[in-house]
Amino acid sequence: MKKTEIVLLFGEEKLEALEFALRKERSSVQRKMDEALKNLYEQTVPEAVREYLGRKETPARERPRRARPGNPNHSESGDSTNGSEGA
Repeated sequence: MKKTEIVLLFGEEKLEALEFALRKERSSVQRKMDEALKNLYEQTVPEAVREYLGRKETPARERPRRARPGNPNHSESGDSTNGSEGA
């Protein structure tokens, strides 16, 4: 699904204070805003619509991501012995 940018205006000093406080919690404004937007979406958009959109997005994106991390690691770690690790 295509992403779009949301722009919010907030006081600069307040934002710096908020970022400072959230760093102590090992979090960030971005993470907290992502969580808040996700919660708003889940509370506001009907479940049937969320399921429909989830079906359109999930299969095409998650399956390739799961397969990719395992394959490159094996070929990079065995440069000189590409096919003879199991012997």
